[in-house]
Amino acid sequence: MTAASLDRRRFVAQTGAAASALAFPLVGGAQPKPVRIGVLHPVTGALAYSGQQCREGALMAIDDINKAGGIKALGGAKIEALLGDAQSTPAAGSAEIEKMNEAGVSAVVGAYASAICLATTQAAAKHGLPHVVDVGVADQIVERGLKNTFRFAPGYKKCADIALANLHVLNTAAGKPARTVMIIHEESLFGTGTANLLARELPGYGYEVKEVIKHANPTRDFNNIVLRMKAVNPDIVIPANYYNEYALLVRTMQQQNVRPKAIYSVLGGAASSYKFVKEFPQAANGIIDCNHWFNPKDKRSFELKKRTEAKNLFYSYEVFLTYTAMRLLADAVERARSTDRAAIINALETSTFSDHFLPYGPTKFVNGQNTGAQPLMTQVLSGDIKVIVPREYRQAEPVFPLKQL
Repeated sequence: MTAASLDRRRFVAQTGAAASALAFPLVGGAQPKPVRIGVLHPVTGALAYSGQQCREGALMAIDDINKAGGIKALGGAKIEALLGDAQSTPAAGSAEIEKMNEAGVSAVVGAYASAICLATTQAAAKHGLPHVVDVGVADQIVERGLKNTFRFAPGYKKCADIALANLHVLNTAAGKPARTVMIIHEESLFGTGTANLLARELPGYGYEVKEVIKHANPTRDFNNIVLRMKAVNPDIVIPANYYNEYALLVRTMQQQNVRPKAIYSVLGGAASSYKFVKEFPQAANGIIDCNHWFNPKDKRSFELKKRTEAKNLFYSYEVFLTYTAMRLLADAVERARSTDRAAIINALETSTFSDHFLPYGPTKFVNGQNTGAQPLMTQVLSGDIKVIVPREYRQAEPVFPLKQL
């Protein structure tokens, strides 16, 4: 047996074992052939926490779909997850796509981080393999003309545009106390792209960008960056980084008593995180974020939150975005009435999927991007995360600027 075939058999065996809870008995004759879906995330490495959260969201969606009768247009065929680990690198993510293609998946959901999604969507395109992007916010993902790639959530340009417009409204209403900004971002496609957008657009709203500082992933010490922040003394600090670095940055600011008029995040890795709020409530208090969020007026949002917490997990955007992405894909397979990849791509292109609890307008994919997607503005207030903008979803009045102690 060759090493390649051994690796392939090991991959299939591992993914089959991981998804064994989804197996179904052969009762009353042959059952429909399962629909194999690749579930690909960075479940090891620097992004492991977020990747594991994404995987859990996907598996909960698959469980719900299968319990509700599977893909009815295919005789009740169950979805079978083939799990992959992108190991927090684009190269490993691409390698997993090759394995999933060989294993015969009909489509893939993943792969969380922008840089990984950029690689996995390209790798999947070579095989005509439908790829639903669950989180990856870099707009390059859907700007390359790849017919196989679909992102249900908003990208960072739309998030940045909404965040800046709302910042201007909040600051103007408060008498324009904030005039200077400092941006701290992680080094990859997500952080760099977001920071570049913000630095380019903020002056047009009347803000002076005092400094833009990039940091490595991972970073285990923010003391020097926060000392620089103290020297620059910006009115607003905008972090654009993943969970671990975001949490450490804000905690270091608290420890060094750096208190800007606002910590105003755009797609902040910990800003809209129940985990961060629970573990570091004082550091989190008052943080504003423009990010992926659920419709707080839809009870299904909180039903999934309750189920997630029953697993001793935090309800994060990774969970509900990947949960929804899997349901979007299942809806496309249902309408395609086939596991054929081209048929699924066509069904995604024409999707009007509405059976979800995200605060989006009508689903319409244009060049792979759902034009109905939008972020919400949240703020950590009294130990909880509340929607502050737009008004139709508002749970609390925004506090801006923060009171200086």
